[in-house]
Amino acid sequence: MGFKIVIPARYGATRLPGKPLLEWRGKPILQWVYEAACASGAEEVIVATDDPRIIAVLRPGPDGRPPRAVLTDPSHPSGTDRVAEVTRRAELGWTPRDIVVNLQGDEPQMPPVLIDQVAALLADDARAEIATLCTPVVDLAQFLDPNIVKVVRAADGSALYFSRAPIPWDRDAAGGVAQSSFDSALRHLGLYAYRVAALERITAMAPAPLERLEKLEQLRALTAGMRILVGIAARPPGIGVDTPEDLDRLRATVAPP
Repeated sequence: MGFKIVIPARYGATRLPGKPLLEWRGKPILQWVYEAACASGAEEVIVATDDPRIIAVLRPGPDGRPPRAVLTDPSHPSGTDRVAEVTRRAELGWTPRDIVVNLQGDEPQMPPVLIDQVAALLADDARAEIATLCTPVVDLAQFLDPNIVKVVRAADGSALYFSRAPIPWDRDAAGGVAQSSFDSALRHLGLYAYRVAALERITAMAPAPLERLEKLEQLRALTAGMRILVGIAARPPGIGVDTPEDLDRLRATVAPP
């Protein structure tokens, strides 16, 4: 099974400007992500960024090959749009059926096994257009946290819905007032595999009403009737860096996963 990886990395993050360049254990966060990508089974790894400063810090991965990075349109509203721009580059020769993994540039503890897993999940189901991963919710605080996205799956593993709200909601356990049960809840991980044609289709659409309401881009695909496979992650993904507090938690860890 062959697949590609594109790592979108934006310099001007609202909550943490210059986030890809922030250091952990002597390396920029983005370098850790790039090395995890190189340690996966990907055929190609490309960093897509809006700023030359990000390209300048990249160093070869474990295999010693020079890193590949491209400048993309700084006006892209999302990392998905940045990835889609890369897939359209004629010199790459990528086909509509090719699989590309969108590996966020702020996931320095992403295990390579999860990158391989999400790509294989999509490759093994010809009817699916997108694949992603989830893990069980571990406590009530996670379940109620609107910054942690929850997902509900069908029996075949396809996504029924994603939400910032606590879903599924146990009516009887909640007693109509306060939720306390989260045994069947699943936390969505922001790691995606797309077929190139699906990525083109999504980025050509206008944002959907549910997407605008929940601020969740994957709801655009669900609203359009696209099939998203959701697998249970083979292992926890580690700490992603979205806020200053996340960076503090990362820097408090002893070693990479």
